[in-house]
Amino acid sequence: MTAIAHPLGPALVTDFQRRKVKAIAIPLTVLLYLVFTFFAFDVPHLFAKARLDNAAILASDFWSYKTHVTRDNRTGKVSAAVEGETRGAYPAGKLPDWVTQTGDTTAIDLGQGHLVTYDISGARYIVPGYGTIDIRPKDGNLDVTAPAPMPDWINASPSRVSVTTDAGRFAYTRAKVETFRYFAGWELFFFTLDSPFGWKTWPELVALALWGDRIDPARSNIAGMAQDFWHNPMWHHADVAGAIFETLLMAFLGTIGGALIAFPLAFLAARNMNSLSPLRFLLRRVFDFTRGVDGLIWTIILSRAFGPGPMTGALAILITDAGAFGKSFSEALENIDEKQVEGIRSTGANTLQRARFGVLPQTVPVILSQVLYFLESNTRSATVIGAIVGGGIGLLLTQAIQTQKDWEEVAYYITLIILMVMAMDTLSGWLRRKLIKGA
Repeated sequence: MTAIAHPLGPALVTDFQRRKVKAIAIPLTVLLYLVFTFFAFDVPHLFAKARLDNAAILASDFWSYKTHVTRDNRTGKVSAAVEGETRGAYPAGKLPDWVTQTGDTTAIDLGQGHLVTYDISGARYIVPGYGTIDIRPKDGNLDVTAPAPMPDWINASPSRVSVTTDAGRFAYTRAKVETFRYFAGWELFFFTLDSPFGWKTWPELVALALWGDRIDPARSNIAGMAQDFWHNPMWHHADVAGAIFETLLMAFLGTIGGALIAFPLAFLAARNMNSLSPLRFLLRRVFDFTRGVDGLIWTIILSRAFGPGPMTGALAILITDAGAFGKSFSEALENIDEKQVEGIRSTGANTLQRARFGVLPQTVPVILSQVLYFLESNTRSATVIGAIVGGGIGLLLTQAIQTQKDWEEVAYYITLIILMVMAMDTLSGWLRRKLIKGA
């Protein structure tokens, strides 16, 4: 008996083979491209140049701070300062409790058996498990005595000696000798050393706030604490709060302004709302142009035209969002249910009444949802834009990064930005539920 071949048999086999080739060829193409990218961007060389030790120091600076104990080798004066800043300097005659001064000798206990001593003829650093590193000026150079072989965590030259251990760092030059001790936390975050509350423990602060005698007769202790915290000269909490307000203002003005401009234009760009195709084409190209140019580019252009400032950032967000809103709003209008509009028209309603009762009830929930989402997203964008136009928390973050030393402030600003975005996400979600679902 002769078998009858199905007429679609060869086509099915060919289609199956084609799919099989695609299933192998596509992943293989992606893999080859990734291999090409790996060598084209010289990834091995990038890893070879990476300084993991610097990355570790940078990471530790995010959550720790250091206190400098410095002796001027020309005058013999010993001073201490948090992060080496004058605003964090210890008052004259006062040193940390882990620093002991006896005549011309200063002993610095770094913990774990590490001890640094400044004396009239030089300095020495006792490192447990290694020995004593002794530095003495001699004939204009620095003479170093240390157990051999000298490890790589000791860097010695005729003009500078530096030692880095887990307990801290030590540096000796002709002009000064300096020891750094690290502590966890953000230094002087609440009160600086020039505040009467800066030397108090938390139990003492609570006692002063609740029942203690007034430190300043002209104000209560709670008011004094609030004022000294708000005007902290190292962390500038008042300025930071103002910068966050500027960032939120840029995001709000740009988003709402873009939505207000795009909303009426969307009716003219929607196919079912405007029968003039040339006008629709023109408006859609305008939307493509404004949203096609990134907000950062608009920021640079507008800053040259209007100068730096938060309003320039708000205008950049407005222009970009106007194009994005115009496209999405017009598409929402084109996707409405025409039956509802026809029902309103059958009652004899005019154009405005059909739009009010037939179009808006269908599109407003979508429009509000998009506006709230863009407001949340623009809160992040305003941070970057503020760094360019000189406004908001983005400017403070850029300045802290440029100093290359205030990394704990960088961590503080990043934390505030994350909290700000989280707060805006929570607020926009609550507003969506209230305005759209009525819950």
